[in-house]
Amino acid sequence: MRVRQRLDPGGRRRAERRGRRAEWLAELALRLKGWRVLERRARTGAGEIDLVCRRGAVLAFIEVKARADLETARAALAPRQADRLLRAGALWRARRSRYDRLQPRFDLILVAPWRWPRHLEGVIRAEGRMTALL
Repeated sequence: MRVRQRLDPGGRRRAERRGRRAEWLAELALRLKGWRVLERRARTGAGEIDLVCRRGAVLAFIEVKARADLETARAALAPRQADRLLRAGALWRARRSRYDRLQPRFDLILVAPWRWPRHLEGVIRAEGRMTALL
């Protein structure tokens, strides 16, 4: 008989705080690079988008990954999550026609302790394929 372990609610809260801090740091880095944040934690029927940002004619849907190091953070974006981000981005744009003329892009920001966030642009193509990272 297997014993079912309970999830540590304190650990879940710590992970939530760590994720929020990573998103805040990613947002700060983007703002310093001239991006305008349109929405944080945008909810759609397909899932949540961490950050929706605009700079010039580019509309970026950004997934933020925080891990112990940048390589682990990069590996944390699974193809299933990439598909979810594509669907969520399409739904977000469908509800906001004023952004139709902007070029959509799907980016990833990697956050690791004591490192400045690393912004990887266009890591997910519209066809759902992930490009080579790092």
